[in-house]
Amino acid sequence: MAPRWKGKGAKAKALADPISEIVSQLQSSLIQSNSRGLLSGMSLLLKADVVQTNLLNRACFGRPRVTAENNEQWFQLCMEEAFYLYYSLNCIKIVNHNGCEQNSDELWKYMTSKRENFPVLYKAYSHLRSKNWVVRLGSQYGVDFVAYRHHPAFVHSEYAVLVMSARNGNTNGRLRVWSDFQCTLRLCGSVAKTLLVLNIVEQKKHAASPSCLDGYGVEERTITRWSPEQCREARLR
Repeated sequence: MAPRWKGKGAKAKALADPISEIVSQLQSSLIQSNSRGLLSGMSLLLKADVVQTNLLNRACFGRPRVTAENNEQWFQLCMEEAFYLYYSLNCIKIVNHNGCEQNSDELWKYMTSKRENFPVLYKAYSHLRSKNWVVRLGSQYGVDFVAYRHHPAFVHSEYAVLVMSARNGNTNGRLRVWSDFQCTLRLCGSVAKTLLVLNIVEQKKHAASPSCLDGYGVEERTITRWSPEQCREARLR
């Protein structure tokens, strides 16, 4: 399925402003300001200045929170986004509600306690982000994530992403029988998205620390509905 750009000139604007460059600028800005995020339940609150607010919005990390401050903005990030900035990009520090800075093992323990399948979800998220896809939560479509070629202001999401793992069967209780496949594919088709299944191959049985991520592999599969009309004789002439 080809990208569905939003309006005339959207593709050109996106190509002129690659996501990889925006993320690189964001990474540098957060490192220079020694940014610290605050753990809050299953999310992270991150304070941003004017420049960082622009970069976070353009790179699609988190969602802005309403604030009365003129020169500062708070962003709420999901756990996958927060850990990506902390662990993969190494550009923020994270503190708990007591103001104590968390190391990678402490943060990993916290996030896996909040969501048992966090390791495989994070591996899938970081896998897509590392390929410069914009990744958002996909609960509104009944999937784990949705993936955009660029900022959602320029293009519609291209993939509806389900994350599965060999050890757990799957992380969301979906695709156990063929009717699950049919329902999911019909939903994806109705919103013009391709179903992307990421199977996380866990070579290490214990996920006690983020170092286990190095032993995880990712298998990508796209699944589409076959339509008999696509193979009629008239189409072959």
